[in-house]
Amino acid sequence: MQTLAINDYIVFLLYFIIIVGYGFWIYNRKKKAETNSNDYFLAEGSLTWWAIGASLIASNISAEQFIGMSGSGFKMGLAIATYEWMAAATLVIVAVFFMPVYLKNKIFTMPQYLNKRYNSNVAMIMAVFWLLLYVLVNLTSILYLGALAISSISGLNITLCMIFLAFFAVMITLGGMKVIGYTDVIQVFFLILGGLVTTYLALNLVATEFGQEGVLNGFNLMREKADDHFHMIFNKSNPNYMDLPGLSVLIGGMLIINLNYWGCNQYITQRALGADLKTARSGILFAAFLKLLMPVIVVLPGIAAFVLYQNGHFQTEMLQDGSVNPDRAYPILLNLLPVGLKGLSFAALTAAIVASLAGKANSIATIFTLDVYKTKLNVDADEKKLVRIGKLTIITAMIIAVAVAPFLGIDKKGGFQYIQEYTGFVSPGVFAMFLLGFFWKKTTSNAALFATIGGFILSIIFKFMPAFVNLEFLNSIGFSIPNADGVYEIPFIDRMGFVFLICVIGMYFISMYETKKGVQTNGLEVDKTMFKMSPSFIVGMLVIVSILAALYTVFW
Repeated sequence: MQTLAINDYIVFLLYFIIIVGYGFWIYNRKKKAETNSNDYFLAEGSLTWWAIGASLIASNISAEQFIGMSGSGFKMGLAIATYEWMAAATLVIVAVFFMPVYLKNKIFTMPQYLNKRYNSNVAMIMAVFWLLLYVLVNLTSILYLGALAISSISGLNITLCMIFLAFFAVMITLGGMKVIGYTDVIQVFFLILGGLVTTYLALNLVATEFGQEGVLNGFNLMREKADDHFHMIFNKSNPNYMDLPGLSVLIGGMLIINLNYWGCNQYITQRALGADLKTARSGILFAAFLKLLMPVIVVLPGIAAFVLYQNGHFQTEMLQDGSVNPDRAYPILLNLLPVGLKGLSFAALTAAIVASLAGKANSIATIFTLDVYKTKLNVDADEKKLVRIGKLTIITAMIIAVAVAPFLGIDKKGGFQYIQEYTGFVSPGVFAMFLLGFFWKKTTSNAALFATIGGFILSIIFKFMPAFVNLEFLNSIGFSIPNADGVYEIPFIDRMGFVFLICVIGMYFISMYETKKGVQTNGLEVDKTMFKMSPSFIVGMLVIVSILAALYTVFW
């Protein structure tokens, strides 16, 4: 069984004291958060651009990336980095086109947007759906996968790890969005520093294995020994094509995954909704730069573990139930760190998990308090009451997550790819509803309901269609490939693209039919001047686009 040394615990305890102490200091400085619900849930006007950017990344990066994406790096290589690098491009799009719409129309929650743009029925259906999704899927998976990772490194009981993570996250979350935003800056510091230490160790191990020294030599050796792990775009002959189908990772379903996640997700957009447009855009741009760095921290260690495994190392450690489990790659590398540095990387992993838990819990509290409690249960609730209900919601959600997580079989369902695929059952329809709602004033409420409910049903149909229909005819145009049983399936990223297009077409015809019948719609306030960008933002945007173009050119 793996354990941490005393010095590792000292390093970790120091991290814990810094986070909690800084959070408590911020909380005491901003006492009005106790009585102002917008300030409590959104940190209205208080977060700087660097706090927004850091909080976006801290909320996004969790065990799913450290463990799951590193495991995908072991299995398929650098191509999995498309989730991170395409996210950088997506964040630029969100900053330019989405944030002006939200801020101009004073949108603070996603259900509020749906209520303002469509009607209260659409808003309430999605509010309940998001609450169930966030509590029973996202919160539980972050908590359980995080506890599994920490348990595998420290040797502590997994239930104890879950309780500790939940308690740590609650302590931060109860202080409100302001405390989360500023403590996330420190969380990201630990996350990146600890992550880079692990990457440094992994690349050095590769260099040493082949009689050389230094991380650059280690990286060059990785490219030499595992050349097939350094291609971003797969062709149909690649065994991982089903997960990352060719150019679709650039111009297809991957854009829908990212635009829905970064632009239509309370959990993410909440960080920027309390700021002015310039600050929000700067923060999102900062997050995009950090996204460019993430594959160095989470993907390269997985590839290094693969090279070492191919050369005879970790032959038993990588096994689970008699077969290789790629998700074991990152914890194995962490356990090789020297005393002290292992504590730092342990703190980095904990920072990623706790920040994600805190962000998710705050979003759950925001949606329940402002969109369910205030709207339906107690319309006359004052500000103090709303803040109190928000805090109770945070504690309740975390208790539910701790109680049910062990019974959901999360550890049996795989890592990063599984989470992406099954989140994709709802992403296309929700994104279609948001996108047309933003930019086409004729979009009706019934069209939105069609996209939400119909998109989910279509996703299920596309998933199980191969069992009833031979899809070999799509193979010639690259939209189906045979699985292990010889049955032709559509890659899930392409399925999302198809569902999105069908939802948009369906919404168009429904909306046109209803508007001809005289149905009135609630268009948002949108004009061209809203999308004007500052010179500094344009420079930052061009730098990101140029870096992405260079990365995809080198690693095509």
